[in-house]
Amino acid sequence: MPANPALSRHLQERRQRLENRVADRITQFSGSMKFVYLHLIWFGSWIGFGVEPYPFGLLTMIVSLEAIFLSTFVMISQNRADERRQVLADQQWRTVQAEERQNEELLNLSKQILELTKLIHANGAAPASAEA
Repeated sequence: MPANPALSRHLQERRQRLENRVADRITQFSGSMKFVYLHLIWFGSWIGFGVEPYPFGLLTMIVSLEAIFLSTFVMISQNRADERRQVLADQQWRTVQAEERQNEELLNLSKQILELTKLIHANGAAPASAEA
């Protein structure tokens, strides 16, 4: 689970849909070394056992179809990464806006303190620590 609460919520929302869970599993597996090893064994066996003669038309067709689907899953993965970046950007924007409001409030309070201090000095009242 991500440490960022906004990303945690986003991940929970993604997991609610079956198609997202399936796409996440496929992209996780296809981006692993297990996937590479499986294909090395598969291609080596196909060619080594002579499943079909050279130029391997069926194998070429199967691999081409797999490439089409894998490229789609790569795009899905990129879209997912974009969604995460957008979630973080939205959260950072809300944080900046909240900080801006706090800064404006602090500036207003500082101005009020300055005006009250000037008013006290203008009326000739001495600060409480000076009287003691």
